[in-house]
Amino acid sequence: MKFRVSAVQYHLHSIQSFEEFAHQCEHYIKAALEFDTEFILFPEFFTTQLLSIKGKDGKALTINDLPSYTEQYQELFVSFAKKYNIYIIAGTHVVEVNGKLRNTAHLFYPDGRIGTQAKLHITPTEVHEWNMSRGEGLEIFDTDKGKIAILTCYDIEFPEIVRMAKAKGADVIFCPSCTDDRHGFHRVRYTSHARAIENQVYVVLTGTVGALPTVDFMRANFGQAAIITPNDVPFPPKGLLAEGEINNDMIITADLDLELLYKVREKGSVTTWRDRRVDLYTDWE
Repeated sequence: MKFRVSAVQYHLHSIQSFEEFAHQCEHYIKAALEFDTEFILFPEFFTTQLLSIKGKDGKALTINDLPSYTEQYQELFVSFAKKYNIYIIAGTHVVEVNGKLRNTAHLFYPDGRIGTQAKLHITPTEVHEWNMSRGEGLEIFDTDKGKIAILTCYDIEFPEIVRMAKAKGADVIFCPSCTDDRHGFHRVRYTSHARAIENQVYVVLTGTVGALPTVDFMRANFGQAAIITPNDVPFPPKGLLAEGEINNDMIITADLDLELLYKVREKGSVTTWRDRRVDLYTDWE
């Protein structure tokens, strides 16, 4: 089975209204659909762009104000997914759960359903500056193209959680990210390649570009999308089906062939999934 995926290098800039945010999101979706994409990935924290909208009395909004947009955000992307008959991994949005903030990825199905995956590992900035709380479990999402998982940014740096996702049947890991410098970007990028090699899965990665001058901790962004494969003969030598231009406002698109994954797991140059030593370390299958 093959299916087409697109990843958005979402350009953050100050806006004046929710409608302006909606128009920008729909622009990316329409652009991806010109290439007949079936899944589209937005980055982590891209809805922080809403915090550039001036609040009452012209005061700047803070991260604590972002959950107030949750209903509008969900209604918007439900409508897009249904209207365009597409799966949308709409990055992450900050929601409130039991009085605490949670960085949560959202999957919008073409039939109007919503799946969510809270970020499981949270960075020191998220903890100390934004008072975020961790997610409580891993979700695997069934689609008409197979099983997928959504692991956000820092999550991909932990090999155990990706091993769990593969053991539960996920062949594709979608990774929305948001990094503010080269160090953070390369941590996420390099570990995405490692996870693809270790588990013989695809990783679809993207991040934010641009800047939000009025939003704390979103003033700088360093991003590049990539569609990453295992490193074996049926795939490109560098394990890359596509990658964007660093820090440019753009979309990348590629076809994922699940049959190739199944073949390399059985008869590849290396068979890392089959050869794991469950007699020496914990497995989650």
